[in-house]
Amino acid sequence: MLTGLNHLTLAVSDLPRSLDFYHSLLQLRLEASWDAGAYLSLPGLWLCLSLDPQRQAPVQADYTHYAFSIGRGDFAAFVQRLREAGVGEWRDNRSEGDSLYFLDPDGHRLEAHVGDLASRLLACRQRPYGGMRFHSPD
Repeated sequence: MLTGLNHLTLAVSDLPRSLDFYHSLLQLRLEASWDAGAYLSLPGLWLCLSLDPQRQAPVQADYTHYAFSIGRGDFAAFVQRLREAGVGEWRDNRSEGDSLYFLDPDGHRLEAHVGDLASRLLACRQRPYGGMRFHSPD
C-alpha cells in the first residue's frame, strides 16, 4: 500500500541555474549536490534536481503542476520577491485560497498555495464544481 509521496524529481537543463532558483529564490534547503544533480527539501518534501541534456520545455501546455504550501502571512512577500526576480507566471488564480502560479527556469509549472485539502473541500461544499460528489472515508 502506498503511504505518501516519496520524492519529486525534476529534469533540468542547467543545474546551477535551477539550484539558484530552488535554493536561493524559493529557499528550499540544499541537502546535497553533485555534478549532475542535487537534493533539496522542505518539511514533507524531498526534491531531486537531475541534469538532463534532453530536457526541453513542454510542447503542449496543460494543467499539470507542482504546488507548494505557504502561510497566508508569507504569501504577499513571496509573490513580491518572485515578481521582482522576473519569474514568469503561467495562470491566474481561479480557486479557493491565494495562489501564485509560476514557472521555474526549465518551464516546470509550479504553484504557491495558501490553504489545504480541508479548506478546499469546505469551499467546494459551499460552491461545488459541476457534477461534484463528496465521499465519506471507507
